[in-house]
Amino acid sequence: MDVIRIAEIRDTPLSVDEVFTAVGDASAGGTSLFVGTVRDADGGRSVTSLEYSAHPSAQAELRRVMEKIAADLPVRAMAAVHRVGRLDIGDLAVVVAVSCPHRAEAFAACRRLIDELKHDVPIWKLQHFVDGDSDWVGAC
Repeated sequence: MDVIRIAEIRDTPLSVDEVFTAVGDASAGGTSLFVGTVRDADGGRSVTSLEYSAHPSAQAELRRVMEKIAADLPVRAMAAVHRVGRLDIGDLAVVVAVSCPHRAEAFAACRRLIDELKHDVPIWKLQHFVDGDSDWVGAC
C-alpha cells in the first residue's frame, strides 16, 4: 500500500481530522501533525487576509517531496494538503501529518515534510495588510 495517503492542493477548507485519520496505521507508534493557520500580523504589520496561488506542477512536486521523505525515513503513512485562494485570519492554510514506528521518527519526518513543502513546492502567498498595501511572499 502506498504510504502517501493524501497529497493535494485545494481551494476548499482543510480538515485536520481528515489528514489525521488518513495517516492512521496499526504499525505506527507515533504520529506527528502540523497545522499552519493564517495569522493576523507579519513583520510587525497587521494582516487582513492572504491569497495563495500555486503553479500547475505544485501537486506533483508535493508528491515528489513526500516520496523522497518516505524513501529516507521509516514512514508508515503521510498526508499533506495546502490551500489556495483567499484565506481569512484563522483559516487553515496547510495540514501535514506523518506516522512512523516511533515518535522521534514521526517528529523528524513531519518537520522535514513541512519545511520541504514550504521550500520546494511552488506555492506563493499574497498578504493583504490593514493599511491597504499587499506583499508577495515566496515569489521569485
